[in-house]
Amino acid sequence: MGMDSLIGGTIWDEYSQKVTDLMNNPKNMGEITEEQAEAMGAKLIVADFGAESCGDAVRLYWAVDPKTDVILESKFKSFGCGTAIASSDTMAELCKGKTVDEAVKITNIDVEKAMRDTPDVPAVPPQKMHCSVMAYDVIKKAAAQYKGVDMESFEEEIIVCECARVSLSTLREVIRLNDLTTVEEITDYTKAGAFCKSCIRPGGHEEKDIYLVDLLEEYEKEKMATAADASASGANLDFAQMTVVQKLKAVDKVIDENIRQMLIMDGGDMEILDIKENGAHFDIYIRYLGACNGCASSSTGTLFAIENILKEKLDENIRVLPI
Repeated sequence: MGMDSLIGGTIWDEYSQKVTDLMNNPKNMGEITEEQAEAMGAKLIVADFGAESCGDAVRLYWAVDPKTDVILESKFKSFGCGTAIASSDTMAELCKGKTVDEAVKITNIDVEKAMRDTPDVPAVPPQKMHCSVMAYDVIKKAAAQYKGVDMESFEEEIIVCECARVSLSTLREVIRLNDLTTVEEITDYTKAGAFCKSCIRPGGHEEKDIYLVDLLEEYEKEKMATAADASASGANLDFAQMTVVQKLKAVDKVIDENIRQMLIMDGGDMEILDIKENGAHFDIYIRYLGACNGCASSSTGTLFAIENILKEKLDENIRVLPI
């Protein structure tokens, strides 16, 4: 089973049960012969792809209906580690019943996600993510062979790392999913940057439009912007700790989500004028608009409902005062 079986102890905790099962009992390992393809009325496609980084290789067999381009059967042979076997088996399974054009849209992320036990937990340790990239590439190779075109013609996305064939969208998703902060972590998860290193930062032998350091900077700016928005809105703060602006935003949010629509349905509305601390209380001054202005309920039932919701959602010391 290669390196997978040599890393002892808790390494198995980093593999999903699906991966472990497929390592030992792959469902689609084998080959499709010319005779078998002919019996199905299908065209046989055999595509090979190898990963220079680890020496793994995969051979993909397709039996394709030439009338519909549907992949009737899909099998593989893998020359590599257990993770390569599991990834190749999952890839072969995902191809079945799809047209060649649909199969080309299967990504390495699709393969990895299909091997997860739970949606938010990666199926394999980061150093094994490149096995699903290899499965992604062999699909392109098979589709190109079937259609008689160049493999690169299927690339609709920007490829950031040419050596490992890792796309911009894959890198962005992996960085965000796993909260990556260093180039080394990106390389562990995707193999991007592991070879010629031109994609890491400017100055390599090949100039790029976007680099791994750019993607890390982009993600860091997004996190800072999200944190700033949370701070500005007072998220995770007690109402008493908020600034006046944060209190106004918090009150307006509760009104929008719980109250305003009911007022509008009755032809009215309201606006928040001010918030003042008055001893232990927070006095919220409001103005009724439309049909609510002068309505008998505006100083009794409606006012009581507004105050109760704000007390429940924000602070029990809130008082609502219409003016």
